[in-house]
Amino acid sequence: MARLLAVLALTTVLAACGGDDTQEPAVDAPPSIELTSPGFEAGAAIPKEYGCDDAELSPPLEWTGVPKRAKSLVVLMDDTNAPDGTFTHWTVYGISPTATSFPEGERPKGSREGENSFGDIGYGGPCPPEGDTEHRYVFAIYALRDAPERERGAKPGEVRDAIEEGAIARGRLVGTFRRG
Repeated sequence: MARLLAVLALTTVLAACGGDDTQEPAVDAPPSIELTSPGFEAGAAIPKEYGCDDAELSPPLEWTGVPKRAKSLVVLMDDTNAPDGTFTHWTVYGISPTATSFPEGERPKGSREGENSFGDIGYGGPCPPEGDTEHRYVFAIYALRDAPERERGAKPGEVRDAIEEGAIARGRLVGTFRRG
């Protein structure tokens, strides 16, 4: 019986560590920013040209509702269904609080891109294992009370730390992607 309880406990722990854990920064900031994309609807499939098997362009993003007291913005893109937990595909920080959009394949002037979970700097398109069920991709934007100095290529954890320290507002957009 003890062995069965140990197996059940281990199974529960392992299930809790799956890819549904979004690992979003723990912020106490109101969700007052509306984040959208002209490239895909909220909850819908992300077009193939934004994925790893095609042009791998970053999708266009638009937002409204940034508080006037914000000093900078940060954008994250995470795959919340990755086999080993959340996989960061993109971090962009040092975005001017007056910016309202990213064009397709670009980022606002003066902003910097961090390292993604592929180990590269910049955007890494959706790329779930072939044959997997669709994965959820969360684009999140945060308004920060300060403009923390982060050099180009900051690790995802460093970017998340800056968010946790200074977020005053947030928004999110979720899309899905499936290969093969």
